[in-house]
Amino acid sequence: EKGRSGEDRAALFLERHGYEVIERNFRVRGGEIDIIALKNETLVFVEVKTLPNGTLETLSHELDAVKQQKIIKTAKLYLQKHREYSNRYIRFDVLAVDVPGLKPMHHITNAFSK
Repeated sequence: EKGRSGEDRAALFLERHGYEVIERNFRVRGGEIDIIALKNETLVFVEVKTLPNGTLETLSHELDAVKQQKIIKTAKLYLQKHREYSNRYIRFDVLAVDVPGLKPMHHITNAFSK
């Protein structure tokens, strides 16, 4: 419930900032991507973390190297399925929602790379 509300708010935030949300909750065995969006020539894979009791350290722990690799692997599977995006730049963003001490919607662009 908390995560779903955070994802809804994140999608709205992205749309208000010029992104076109093209898919939400893309799932394959072993991975999920919360939001996939387009902005200009860039396809953006967005991980949404709603952490009302968290910190930046919590966020860092939640997005460790293993989680990042799962997201990257899932993104590659998405691209294999959707070849129409193969000529786009790719970026991995994080939207931290409701983390104390940060803006209600803290957008980290290019949070990690493949």
